Amino acid sequence: MTEQDNYTPPDVWTWDKENGGKFASVNRPIAGPTHDKELPSGEHPLQLYSLATPNGVKVTVMLEELLALNHDGAEYDAWLIKINDGDQFSSGFVGINPNSKIPSLVDRSGDKPIRVFESGAILLHLAEKFGEFLPTDPAGRAECLSWTFWQMGSAPYLGGGFGHFYAYAPEKYEYPINRYAMETKRQLDVLNRELSERQFITGDHYTIADMAIWPWYGQLVLGRLYSAAEFLDVTTYKNVMRWAEEIDKRPAVQRGRKVNRIHGELEMQLHERHDANDFETRTQDKLDAAE
Repeated sequence: MTEQDNYTPPDVWTWDKENGGKFASVNRPIAGPTHDKELPSGEHPLQLYSLATPNGVKVTVMLEELLALNHDGAEYDAWLIKINDGDQFSSGFVGINPNSKIPSLVDRSGDKPIRVFESGAILLHLAEKFGEFLPTDPAGRAECLSWTFWQMGSAPYLGGGFGHFYAYAPEKYEYPINRYAMETKRQLDVLNRELSERQFITGDHYTIADMAIWPWYGQLVLGRLYSAAEFLDVTTYKNVMRWAEEIDKRPAVQRGRKVNRIHGELEMQLHERHDANDFETRTQDKLDAAE
């Protein structure tokens, strides 16, 4: 039996060493800025500060979907926040998000800038601002918001729970992996049952609920999260697979996945986005430079 197996929590926890794992260098038990640095700012009404994690992808997909519907006011500058480098702890970023998590949005379209943080809050802000992707009838709105906030409450079990212990923890332990794999599969079953009679999460219409859930659970079953598709036997969730593949084909989703992405295939990376033409010119520049 190892020291870890015999661990007894102290009466009072103290932070005396890094906890290990992929994000150990930026994890800490206190809030606030670690350094002074102003955030960059562009010309568009919406300024996004993010990274192409599942939470970041939610917002860039939403913005690209709005632009696809010809909402000019949804034009945005997407600035890269490298969370492994601690960019989220700069004084500028903490000023718009005291929780130091991506994504964060500054809406400058009104008389005074509005800061919006937490991905679900940003989706709701944009849906109400532009009158899109959120049903207006009471029953439809309630269903959409229920599923949107289901994602906000459920995904930490997938990400911080299963994803951490299965993919990122410095050592593998059976109990936490089993615990969070069980909960992740339960959540997939919840979605699979709902999608058995629905095209999208809330019914016949694509909404912010789909945009919130797909970057996590859709990409999970498509094999893009934690290299865990086989382990979780995702192909058994046939309705989730069908839904995930359908959304994955949307041009706005394909564009949104690229924004603020810094890993993977070069053609899928667009570190910053300031104009619609960036999808062609900047991606091609990277490919040319790599040759």
